[in-house]
Amino acid sequence: MHSGKKAGALTRRQFVAVSAAGGLAAAAGCKTGGNGNWEFLSDQQARVLAALCDQIVPADEFPSASQDGVLNYIDRQLVRHYRRHQDAYRDGLEAADAISRKRFGRSLPEVAPTQQWEVAQTLELENSAFFTLLRNHTFEGYYGSPRHGGNRDAQSWRMLGLAEPPALGRAQYDLRKGSPS
Repeated sequence: MHSGKKAGALTRRQFVAVSAAGGLAAAAGCKTGGNGNWEFLSDQQARVLAALCDQIVPADEFPSASQDGVLNYIDRQLVRHYRRHQDAYRDGLEAADAISRKRFGRSLPEVAPTQQWEVAQTLELENSAFFTLLRNHTFEGYYGSPRHGGNRDAQSWRMLGLAEPPALGRAQYDLRKGSPS
């Protein structure tokens, strides 16, 4: 007896089941938090990066680089505009941690700030290209626009006595007066 079904065609129920299974398989293959809270960095790389960035911009009455969101800035940029620097960061952060382990027997985030300073100085001598890149990105994240992930709550701008720009692309000048407002 012919039921009206085409040979090899799926029923609606079979289609839904296959679709659900396919969706689960695709989701299982996706990266879902393998890097913790980071888009590019691993948790260990983020800890090493924090130690280095905080040697570049340490805390005083204002936040350190890591407290001000610089890690978020660098992490975001490494999957966007700075993708070309991913290998440099992988290698540079691994090198910094290796220097710490060799010299102090522990990972960079686990040693005292004075020892982190020594590692940063050694890294600057041994891998000046990476250290310069890291320093530039740290300053960009610390002093740049908060919309890029760093400079949390525009704290560095307040530290410098700068007014937060009212809107992207708007000049901060009153052209009627002919001078900065």
